Amino acid sequence: MNKDEIKKLIEAGLPNAKVTVHGDDGQHFEAEVVCPDFAGKLPLAQHRMVYATLGDKMGRDIHALALKTRAA
Repeated sequence: MNKDEIKKLIEAGLPNAKVTVHGDDGQHFEAEVVCPDFAGKLPLAQHRMVYATLGDKMGRDIHALALKTRAA
């Protein structure tokens, strides 16, 4: 798993999102996700939306993902 694959997965699950992913060790990543679909949602709900795009890769292929999310 690399940062480009994570970016593509998030963008596929949240097509209106602007996504930036950092991390080069193959397990620990940081992502900033700006998405109008987050409007009116608490940060925990926003994070759950992002995690849903990654499915079972979280905890298996991705050891850690630090998230910054906000509505557009």
